[in-house]
Amino acid sequence: MSLDNFIQQLNEWGRKKVPFLFLVDFELEKPLAWRLDQIDPEEILFSINGYTNANPQARGGEKIQLQKYPISFEQYQAKFNKVFKPLTYGDSFLVNLTMKTKVELNSSLQDLFYISDARYKCWLRNEFLFFSPEIFVQIKGSKIISYPMKGTIDASIPDAEKIIRENKKELAEHVTIVDLIRNDLSRVASNVCITRFRYIDKITTHDKKLLQVSSEITGDLSVNYRQHLGNLIVSLLPAGSVSGAPKVRTCEVIREAEGEKRGYYTGVFGYFDGENLDSGVAIRFMQQEEDTIFYRSGGGITTQSVAEQEYMEAIQKIYVPVA
Repeated sequence: MSLDNFIQQLNEWGRKKVPFLFLVDFELEKPLAWRLDQIDPEEILFSINGYTNANPQARGGEKIQLQKYPISFEQYQAKFNKVFKPLTYGDSFLVNLTMKTKVELNSSLQDLFYISDARYKCWLRNEFLFFSPEIFVQIKGSKIISYPMKGTIDASIPDAEKIIRENKKELAEHVTIVDLIRNDLSRVASNVCITRFRYIDKITTHDKKLLQVSSEITGDLSVNYRQHLGNLIVSLLPAGSVSGAPKVRTCEVIREAEGEKRGYYTGVFGYFDGENLDSGVAIRFMQQEEDTIFYRSGGGITTQSVAEQEYMEAIQKIYVPVA
């Protein structure tokens, strides 16, 4: 589906209040949309804040085993250097740098869909699985809400919450993303404001607990926003929290440093129920390439970043969330 056809289809379904599911890749090249009443669970499984097409009885009981084979620090350092130089020149203020890590699992991606626990989950046959904690935007009535997420720390570290809150690099990164998302929402909404700043979410994984830092930003939409729902969604892409600021130049830096397209990783996934919309950012992402599984992870880089710390954070984010 072309981007223009995607926009037109969502505009039509929004106008007619037809429930649908959608998935947009990071590069905006391969957007997908399905009417909810036409989705085949043999091809795609989804769960969005508890709304799902999955059989609740089809849960595996096996303990998750995940073996990581990350790229070397030297390989990561080369990518890091390519994004750090534009930061020092002022071409960008924040770059989200990601990497691919080969992993080995004791279960299929389809089985992991049922075992994992997250706000946003999606399995697409022979392609990927993601289990994301990050909200992109929600629309309730005529109110649009975004929850940019920046900042992660191992909860077992003594005084972890205090450390993450007082870290100047993490604060600067978070402020940059909040300002970017506020500007994005201002393009489609009025009365945009920050209603919560740097609150803590707790996430349980298969081997540890993490703390993640988010903020809440809200705005008011026009009464007829559903008539141009496709335009509204696309105008906010790519998600600022997984690209950086300013978006256009930063995405150029990302392409050069990462050396390949992200595809649906760090894209946006969600559904419209005929009245309201809920969507998430496609992170915590396992990508299937023939017989090999790669886990995509990353983090925000600023002029205050230290390569070794960013490398370890990207590895730390390789996990399967469990209830």
